[in-house]
This record gives sequence, C-alpha cells and structure tokens, in this order.
Amino acid sequence: MLKVGDQLPQFEALNQDGETVKSQDFLGKKLVVFFYPKANTPGCTAEACNLNDNISQLAKEGFQILGVSADAVKAQKKFHEKFGFQYPLIADESREVCEKFGVWQLKKFMGREFMGIVRTTFRFDENGICTRVIEKVKTKEAANQILEN
Repeated sequence: MLKVGDQLPQFEALNQDGETVKSQDFLGKKLVVFFYPKANTPGCTAEACNLNDNISQLAKEGFQILGVSADAVKAQKKFHEKFGFQYPLIADESREVCEKFGVWQLKKFMGREFMGIVRTTFRFDENGICTRVIEKVKTKEAANQILEN
C-alpha cells in the first residue's frame, strides 16, 4: 500500500460520465483520493455523502476530491446522480488504479475470504507527494479525518 512520502501513481481511468481522468491533471493541486468497496452500499454512501456535505470546507483548504471503486461506469453514474456528488467518481473495473495504490487486498467477512477494495483515503500535496494515509476511515467523519493533521 502507498505510504506517506510516496509519489501519486500515474493513472488514466474513466469517470462516471465515461470521460478520461488522468492523475497528472491534479499536479499543482492538493488531492484526496478515497477508495470505497462498492457504490450505493450503506458505508460507502455515508462516506461519499459526508465528503460531499463538507466539500466547501475541503475546497477552502485547497483539496480536490476523487472517489474510486471497481464499479462500472454505469453504476458510478447512477451513484453520482442519485446523491448529486460535486466530485468525480472513477470506475476502476480493471482494478488497475486500486492495485497501483495497493488497496486491492485479501479481505475477510463472515468467515469468508475474498479479494476486494480496502476502504482507504490518501491525501496528496501540490507536488503529488502523499502526506497522509487514512486506513481506519470513519465513514460519517471522513471529511474531518482528511482535515486533521
């Protein structure tokens, strides 16, 4: 998994509208990349809505927000429109972005093991250097966790 001091991985992926988003488009800006397991599930919805509800405070601190899951473009679009998110959602069906950040991992749930996205948030400075990794994301306090130093 990416750690503090690491460079923002280079990637290209489609957003909820099928438009290409490139990591280098965010250089020169502070960036928050949050990975969530699945669109329209309770925890992921709580996290994404918390970030959206606090978007002006995050923007005031200079942060751009980018959400990522392995959902298809269509699922991301539905999720984006349903809640009116003011930031893009990446449809990482190939899991290429997830693997570059190191969040595609073996998970355990109810005695079952499977590969999936470990909910993680990364904060980057204007030079694309990781300044914070939040592994224990509190879905209803996600924005506050990002704003903490």
